[in-house]
Amino acid sequence: MIERLCEELDVPLRERNALYLAAGFAPVHDERPLADLGAMRAAVDTVLQGHEPYPAAAVNHRWELLASNRAMSRFLTAVPASLREPQLNMLRVTLHPDGMGPLVRNYAQWRAHTVRRIRRQIDRTADPDLVELLAEVEGYPVPAGRTEHIAAEQYGDLMVPMVLETEYGTLSLTYVLSVFGAPRDVTLAEIAIETSFPADEMTREVLVALADRDSSKSTASSAAGSL
Repeated sequence: MIERLCEELDVPLRERNALYLAAGFAPVHDERPLADLGAMRAAVDTVLQGHEPYPAAAVNHRWELLASNRAMSRFLTAVPASLREPQLNMLRVTLHPDGMGPLVRNYAQWRAHTVRRIRRQIDRTADPDLVELLAEVEGYPVPAGRTEHIAAEQYGDLMVPMVLETEYGTLSLTYVLSVFGAPRDVTLAEIAIETSFPADEMTREVLVALADRDSSKSTASSAAGSL
């Protein structure tokens, strides 16, 4: 009966375990570390690496970073140690005034979008950590000059991107969120892979050029090491 109710109500696996315990049964779904997910960990790495030269990251249900590709790491290099402990949270880093927040040109607009995402997750999971994250994000001040509202029409009336003012120029990114189908492990069920895509041609050219630059440096370094 517990299984049927959980399936029909689409109860998250973590909460299903709690229901089993409350009913006097042992938890049904394991919760393995990411490193112990075998072929599924390999699948995460394949997606991340295969998405180069565009940024991609794997996160848990609290948006804590589990793994990223080189393109995403490039955006995170300047994140201070204070935002990396105890674990880097991608939503916090994106909007925090000491993180990427000052770079987001349409900050108020993107924060509103992020708040909606967190609220939808809270409605589904009632996770107290997400409630705390929501209160924190809503309390961030809007950086000076970052109240611009990006109209969807500027991008073909398809979506509204996150627009970043970076040392490489103005970059516009949108994202696709992917999850595993039919998971039986709690960790796997809570993994989401966010793959970012360029929203305009300039962003695509910059990301490709940065990847080519890093590849050239790596090749030169390898050649020097073999001499």
